[in-house]
Formats: sequence, structure tokens, C-alpha cells
Amino acid sequence: MSSPPRRTLFKANEFLAVLETGESHIPYLSPVTLGVILIIAGVLLALFVVILSIAKTDNVKARGGAVVIVGPFPIIFGSDRESAKVLLVLSIVLVAALIVLLLLQGYF
Repeated sequence: MSSPPRRTLFKANEFLAVLETGESHIPYLSPVTLGVILIIAGVLLALFVVILSIAKTDNVKARGGAVVIVGPFPIIFGSDRESAKVLLVLSIVLVAALIVLLLLQGYF
């Protein structure tokens, strides 16, 4: 009696096929299209933040922070606790979105 085939966590052959053909399991959304959409969204978000910061120039205290995501682990730098908390929430949302996209693609 043979055992059923093992299901691997990472489907390298499917990933390579997606890279070669540009076709994904999500209808009408190739990896290139998704990448372009995310780049445009990032540029628009950055532009929006710059416009907001220029509009609010009256006696504003500067705060900031950064997130470096290494694999699924975010490393957060912030000038104060509130900035760090906001960045923590955003990084958790980003990692969750990445996991959801990978699940939709069938890589887990």
C-alpha cells in the first residue's frame, strides 16, 4: 500500500512556471500586474504624505520611524512610542497581506 504524495510547503516548480509564463492562479492578475499596482500605490501614498506634510507647516513637531522587514520579521525604528506603535501595526498588516497572497497563490 503506497502512501499519498507528500505536499511540500514551497512549490518550486509552480513558482518557476509562474515566473516563466507570467500567469498566476488569481484570475486576471499576473505577478507583473500586481507589482506595477503596488509600485503605483506606493508612489501615490508617498506623494500624498509629502503633500500633507507641506500643507501642515504650522508648529509641527517632527516624528518618524522606519520598518525593515527581514523575512517575516519586522525590525522597527521610531523616534517616539506612538510612531513605533503605528509602524508595528502597519508591518503586521503588511506581513499578513504577504501571507494571504502566498496562500492564494498556493505556496503554503
